[in-house]
Amino acid sequence: MKRKISFLLDLLTGLPPALPMMPLELTVLYNSLLFVMGTSDCAIKGEAEEIRQGLLRVLEACGTSGQDLSTEELWQKVLQEVTAEELLAAVHRLGALQAAWWLAASCLQNITDLFKLLSNAEDPGKAPHTGEKNELLTLLRAWRAPAEEASVSLVQSSEDLKETLCTAAAFLQGLQELEAGNFPNTLCLLQEAAGGFCSRRVLAQIYVCLGCCAQRMGKPQTALQHLKRALQVDFQCHPALSHAALVYQELGETDAELQALSLLYEALEKNSPSSTSSSPYFLIRTDLLVSTPILASLLRRRHPPEVKYLLAQRCLQDGRVADAVEHYLDFLALLQEGLQQQVPLDGGSPLPRIPEVFLEAASALEQDGRHQDSLTVCEEVISRTTNLIPRTVQVEEKLEQPECTSLGTGLAGGLLSQKRESLCCLTWRAAAYLHQGWAWTKLGKGKEAITQFSRCLNELLRFQPCGRGLEPADSLLPEVKVLQKIRLLSLIGRGMQFLEQEKHKEALLDFQHGLQISPDDPTAAFYLVKVLWKLNRKQEAADYWQKYLESPAGGDGQQERQGRHFPLYLDSCVKQATFPQNESLARCIEDYLRTTRRDSSR
Repeated sequence: MKRKISFLLDLLTGLPPALPMMPLELTVLYNSLLFVMGTSDCAIKGEAEEIRQGLLRVLEACGTSGQDLSTEELWQKVLQEVTAEELLAAVHRLGALQAAWWLAASCLQNITDLFKLLSNAEDPGKAPHTGEKNELLTLLRAWRAPAEEASVSLVQSSEDLKETLCTAAAFLQGLQELEAGNFPNTLCLLQEAAGGFCSRRVLAQIYVCLGCCAQRMGKPQTALQHLKRALQVDFQCHPALSHAALVYQELGETDAELQALSLLYEALEKNSPSSTSSSPYFLIRTDLLVSTPILASLLRRRHPPEVKYLLAQRCLQDGRVADAVEHYLDFLALLQEGLQQQVPLDGGSPLPRIPEVFLEAASALEQDGRHQDSLTVCEEVISRTTNLIPRTVQVEEKLEQPECTSLGTGLAGGLLSQKRESLCCLTWRAAAYLHQGWAWTKLGKGKEAITQFSRCLNELLRFQPCGRGLEPADSLLPEVKVLQKIRLLSLIGRGMQFLEQEKHKEALLDFQHGLQISPDDPTAAFYLVKVLWKLNRKQEAADYWQKYLESPAGGDGQQERQGRHFPLYLDSCVKQATFPQNESLARCIEDYLRTTRRDSSR
């Protein structure tokens, strides 16, 4: 049928334009463009040149010309020239197609101006007044689609096209208001679109957008209602599950969040095609007319490895260590199968750099008591980074230029500078040695633990900051802050092992160095006090105790605050280096201080 219409149009346009034939020619053009727009997503982009040529032939048939006019001016002139009712009906239908073209390009003002012209041409006395709350939707609703004669055959009626335009215009404007942060207007427009003319798939997408709007308004329960409605309309609307998981996370309902992510993973694994049900089905559809970056972002399709990683990450963050281990191992298996072929390299992915995933897996294994497995995973990171780090890594400590932003967490964070990439590799390698040190500690192998902590510290000597003097902590590169934390944790870990082996002088040096790196760290302070006490340097031990550990700000609360802003893969190391409870040492120091005060008061 498409070929027949195209052939007929070629025949008509090959003849000189004549007024008696123009209604038929515009009707054939209308049907032809419906096929073009409805069967090719890319055809709806750009300028509707065929419509322009049709309008020029109308003017030529009327004995005038409009070659030098813009498309908007051309429409104005055509509607002034055309008076015959049959031809005017065909022009109106073509006007609706022009509106669809402009709507796909988000040219809403052009559509508003066109429908003002169409309304005036139809009945100047009944044209809608300007200044309405939503002028475009008012004009579209007020436009009376010309009645088709029984002899006119259309593949999509102008009345149906009008309903599609109204729905798409409300949807598009709702998205624009959402992007602008005008949430009450967003809700009104999207709710109107939801009551319009669209497929179940598009209706589900509208409900997803309503849910995201409600979430941004601080109404998570309302957001969940909209997202559940989206799944009821189209059970294959995977973005609804993805957004529901985020809302549950915001509410602190971890069980529901993990259930949503599990359902999403199962649905994606089945790899079922997205719902294409369109009831009723037309060539010009709402989904062809509404395509914006914000909609693409809200409806971004997750991939199974991404969801599997989110499950692992959230379980680890929530302390569900056994579940986290299972998910991390599943993810690493997917990685072996060829992860990069399954996940597009875009900045919207929740995946961190792959070595960080390995380190997180090692952290989970460590917390689950699977220390040998943790050692193996860390060895993989060490072997993969062996040839990637130069002998010295010289990087500015301070974040000075706007382009020197964080390396980001996505697989596709962009091309990184070689120095920053070397710094990342150094961080991962040092962290792997750090994890191995703590794993050997848990296995009761003090000598091996000291070796790995020492290797970690030796690796960190490769980093040579180029900054001048001591930079404020807030201005340091994120990677530099992580390196400092790794150095501190290694010194504490090695110092603890030296202390167990009664190598007090070596332990003292490590704890002193740790306090130089982080003067407020209570764990380093506690062990420094402990080793000083064992060395019978009681006054120094008491002084440090009073300075760091006696106040309410010390202890567990401070240690917990210090560990919150570092990568997830350091959590297990931070927990192992937490401020220990030692009431006997506290009593000894307090007794010593009381005795000292009593003696000094005599």
